[in-house]
Amino acid sequence: MILGWFGPWQVIAILVVALLLFGGKKIPELMKGLGKGVKEFKDASYKPKEDSEEDSEEGKS
Repeated sequence: MILGWFGPWQVIAILVVALLLFGGKKIPELMKGLGKGVKEFKDASYKPKEDSEEDSEEGKS
């Protein structure tokens, strides 16, 4: 886990730098985009499992 490498002061410093770089209005938009990207990645990573189950069922019949 990456957050295990950072102490509380390092996390606060990173958040302050991000706030200064992107501004208060841009950060929610960035987090929304990041959340969508993570969701798409998870959805894509589960699809091969579903495909392999369908293939195994077709092979049985």
